Amino acid sequence: MPTARERLEDGLFQNSRTMGLPWGPLLRLLRYPAAVVRDWLEGEIAVRAMSLAYTTLLSLVPLMVFSFAILKGIGARTDLHFILHQFFRPLGLASTQLTESLLEFVANMRGDVLGSLGLLFLTYTVITTIQKVETSFNFVWRVQRARNFARRFAEYLSVMIAGPILLAVTLGLLGSALHSPAARWLDSIASIAWVLTALARILPYSIVSVVFVFMYLFIPNTRVEPRAALIGGVTAGVVWALVGKIFTSVLVSSSQLVAVYTGFAIVLATLVWVYLSWLILLLGADLAFYVQFPQYLPHRRDSVALDAAARERLGLSVMYLVGRDYRSGVTDWNAARLATTLDVPAAALAPVLAILEQAALLVATETECFVPGRDPHAIKLSVIIQALRAPQGGRSTLVGTAVAPAEALIAGIEAAMRRELGDRSLADLIAAP
Repeated sequence: MPTARERLEDGLFQNSRTMGLPWGPLLRLLRYPAAVVRDWLEGEIAVRAMSLAYTTLLSLVPLMVFSFAILKGIGARTDLHFILHQFFRPLGLASTQLTESLLEFVANMRGDVLGSLGLLFLTYTVITTIQKVETSFNFVWRVQRARNFARRFAEYLSVMIAGPILLAVTLGLLGSALHSPAARWLDSIASIAWVLTALARILPYSIVSVVFVFMYLFIPNTRVEPRAALIGGVTAGVVWALVGKIFTSVLVSSSQLVAVYTGFAIVLATLVWVYLSWLILLLGADLAFYVQFPQYLPHRRDSVALDAAARERLGLSVMYLVGRDYRSGVTDWNAARLATTLDVPAAALAPVLAILEQAALLVATETECFVPGRDPHAIKLSVIIQALRAPQGGRSTLVGTAVAPAEALIAGIEAAMRRELGDRSLADLIAAP
């Protein structure tokens, strides 16, 4: 008998899909925040946010050293001060002190003082931090395959170099626009001045939302639709701003906390705020994922499984799609596109893809797309079926003893399947009408 929680989830995620006015549209909209809260309460996202918080504090100075060197090279050192101050702004009065201390510490870190081992450690810390961020985003997006080493090196290096430059250029253009003669003329008009003041107040939060959208688009190792990234980024930016206001109010009113922890209070507050920032960022990515793949809403992360028949159908479908387009010179079938086309969660399709790869029936290219492991004429359909039926996870095959009528029935089914498959290959399946 289903529990009350299961009945509630069925009503929200399943029955609401066909429900009419007035409650149908509202319940269908509520499915998204409900799914995000459900994933948060399961704990895995919170654990990853906590891990990223500790990693960020460890790598904050090395990352700032690289950003400082790049910004200094283009004459935009003050932009780093603005970015840090806005990030630590919810810490209240301590934000200014923390920003100045970090900038002073970064300014004192010179290559001739650190030495080659120190610079190597800084580089390793930054790269591993970006790698952990990618791993967390891939977890949220149900991506089983990470980028290969060549792509990681090229894209991580691009982020480390282009990220600070893009922020500096954006802030520079916004600063020039706000201090331009046209802006000063508009500011002299009373009816427009308050609009400009309001825009200046929400500017930092708008920049945060843009950064979130950028991360959602490019960090997961899958194709993210701009609409999904925009909805997730703007929502996460608004939540980040609201939580920041609440966090500041709590710190200001918690004089007893400051008295108990004294000088350690700023460290504790910084750790909590960095954790909350990562949690909001990952939950926003979770929302973006559900916006792009609403068919995943009813499924928990570990509750999706395929029976033997579905595994065979999907495996043959994957081989058909990949082989058909490969013969036409197209090789753009990745795991996410296959899952979307076959209308199945990627977490359920991943074991099927792994089986086909282990049997050398599929091969992943450098761009994480799949191609046939050999010529489609050389891939027998019986071999595909045999690979999909083989035991997985290193388990030994257990046959057992069946009664004679059951054995005869199974033998007849197997004989009929062998007659149907014969010597047909994947190319024959592709050429079939």
